[in-house]
Amino acid sequence: MIRLYLIALWVLFSGGSVALASSPSQPRQKTQETGMTITAHSIIKDGALQAVLPASGAVHIMAFATRPGDYVRGTIDTGNIAIDLELLDDNGMTLRRLLGQSTGKGEFQFVAPEGEVSLQLTRAEADFTPYTITENRPEIADDSADNAKGFDLQISMHVPVNQQIAPAAGYQSQLISQAARVVANGGNTDGFWRHVAQTGTPLIEAGLTPPGFVLVTFVYRGAQHNVRLFGAPSGNHEYLDRLEQSDIWFKSFVVPTSTRMSYQLAPDVPDVPGSARDQRVAILATAQQDPLNRFPQPADGPDLFNRQSTMVLSDAPLQPGMAAPDGPVTPGQLVHYRRDSAILGNQRDVYIYTPAGFNPQNPKNVLLFVFDARAYLTKIPTPDILDNLMAEGKIPPVMAVFISNPDADARARELPANPDFADAMATEFLPWVISETGIKAVAARTVLAGSSYGGLAAATIALRHPDAFGNALSMSGSFWWHPRNSAASADEFVARHIVNQPVVPVRFFLSAGLFETGHSGVGGIIDTNRHLRDVLEAKNYDVHYREFAGGHDYLVWRGALADGLIDLFGAEQAK
Repeated sequence: MIRLYLIALWVLFSGGSVALASSPSQPRQKTQETGMTITAHSIIKDGALQAVLPASGAVHIMAFATRPGDYVRGTIDTGNIAIDLELLDDNGMTLRRLLGQSTGKGEFQFVAPEGEVSLQLTRAEADFTPYTITENRPEIADDSADNAKGFDLQISMHVPVNQQIAPAAGYQSQLISQAARVVANGGNTDGFWRHVAQTGTPLIEAGLTPPGFVLVTFVYRGAQHNVRLFGAPSGNHEYLDRLEQSDIWFKSFVVPTSTRMSYQLAPDVPDVPGSARDQRVAILATAQQDPLNRFPQPADGPDLFNRQSTMVLSDAPLQPGMAAPDGPVTPGQLVHYRRDSAILGNQRDVYIYTPAGFNPQNPKNVLLFVFDARAYLTKIPTPDILDNLMAEGKIPPVMAVFISNPDADARARELPANPDFADAMATEFLPWVISETGIKAVAARTVLAGSSYGGLAAATIALRHPDAFGNALSMSGSFWWHPRNSAASADEFVARHIVNQPVVPVRFFLSAGLFETGHSGVGGIIDTNRHLRDVLEAKNYDVHYREFAGGHDYLVWRGALADGLIDLFGAEQAK
């Protein structure tokens, strides 16, 4: 399939290795079968472009032919070297960042704009988090060995506009009804859009719903074929409806007044052939911030595709630690390591946070392990949250260890109830942290924390090694999961395991979002978390449980992480 797309004339790489800094010019040759232009240090193998990674401070530019509206999806594998991949226009200006700080195999997708486009590959800088990182990696002084490493880039799907197909529409909301009457009488939509510009989006209408709820309507102006709502309150990525043939696209939902959520709008998503996952992934090609929403996250994201829009309603709960307290806060220290695992046969980044004035021998210390390190250092500013919570006296001293994934494939392989990963955490990473920091660690004050697959990992690792990890802090844990080789009816692996095993000394904090309902035949996170709570309570486990009016969302999890630490350890602070 990959080779057919490359041979089929759409993907034309030229200037396969144009290094813009300190790279000598190289003779080029053209391969007949693919039409790719390559250099002496680039080859085409099995339908993929393979070349040496650029040195630090240099870039690698790959140009190829597309037509406006083409859907392009691909992967790039760079091993353990972190890279940024950006889409450039025909003037060499950055249109969007496709991958940031990506290691291993990263997947990207985009819809081609007017004019020629190219991909720019750059070694990623280390400053991906505003929290200062101290390097503790002897090998970084000389990266000459890394410079010899290569990358492998494949275009897995390239769908021209004329091969994309589209679906149909319906509607709700007083504001939309008024606009519909204007349009039906031959009027234009300018008045509607002036109102939207004044109020911001999404539109919020009270008085149309029961107490404790409001009607929210997401709107987009001017798409040609479709608009998808990425992160809808329904738990699915909904299609917006079109108001007749006007430029108004919209979708309404009744939500609690305690809602906190982030979302993106994806205009003109290509309707690509392939699996249901292929079609869902295509949303990422155009998903971007809502242009009329006034609260982007992060506000300084590199482009509109890397920013989300947020909605926080009037009764949304406060998120402890997100705001600095009135008194002084002394930041802790964050140190970067790179660690091998003999059990897993791979290597990953690990970051250790220690609070200011930390005494590793203090018996009140909490040792916190957090999965998905990069997300919990950027999307969730965990070190800042811990600084603030400790300054306010809401939690005891916490040392945090952030565990990265080597790549997306490793994440999906290691985090879901993988006994090898559990053993690596207990027998490799935990002893190393104790040796490196001198912390006096006990299971009752050691916590595993994560979201989604990370929440599943926190629970299953603690259940396997309760002598090492006595607390599992799970946010939107994927407890619908079951091993691939098990019967379809044998879902909810963790709940079944707990029913059939003796009770072990582990405390649980579970949280889930009301919008995390099931779809595509997979059990919902909200339902499976409720069931797991009931099973744990029936077995007399110590369980703390929270539900939030939100979805599968880092905006929600940044509050859930603090809530979990306070629920598990905050009571002792009040004594």
